[in-house]
Amino acid sequence: MANRNGQRKTREQNRSFRKPELGYYLIITDTKETEKNYFDGIKSKIPSALQDRLVLKTIKTETKNLIDEAQKQISLHPQYCVPWIIFDRDQVQDFDEIIRKAKENGINVGWSNPCIEIWFHAYWETMPAYIDSQNCCSGFDSLFTKKVGHPYNKNDTQIYNKICCYGNESKAIKYAKTRHTNYDEKAKPSKMNPCTTVYLIVEEINSKL
Repeated sequence: MANRNGQRKTREQNRSFRKPELGYYLIITDTKETEKNYFDGIKSKIPSALQDRLVLKTIKTETKNLIDEAQKQISLHPQYCVPWIIFDRDQVQDFDEIIRKAKENGINVGWSNPCIEIWFHAYWETMPAYIDSQNCCSGFDSLFTKKVGHPYNKNDTQIYNKICCYGNESKAIKYAKTRHTNYDEKAKPSKMNPCTTVYLIVEEINSKL
């Protein structure tokens, strides 16, 4: 295959245009490091034999731009991109509206209420009710320190490996799914506390591995 200048493309250039057989997951998250580090950890566990068949790409943006950024990225790979936005309830005023608009535009949503740490709790089969993200992070810090042996750091690049090593991902998925499905299906995500749907994308990726 040749490029616009009539020169033949290299094998690496051609490979970048191939549809990943097991999926191209585009993960758009907000400005926090935590979510990106977590999904980078998932990416690192993909066996080398599947690197070209299952692709995870994580992009950071501001919460208000999540949907716009997802649509922008989708336009670059419209035939095979699997878009997900990952964000927390935290203090987001239009939390329910962002989720609604994303779904209307074919964008998957992995939300957490009050924050991503409630999903991390699930690795030890517990999801306590917290009034806000600050208390949730503090509570998880206590749990993490007890289980892992040192304080929790939201910027820890090894967070995924640690919670998998000391916790249990399969049980986390089952536990979070049960908590999620026990809510009334008409309940607004902002009222579902504690709850998370991040387990959905983790479960899907695991099924491809």
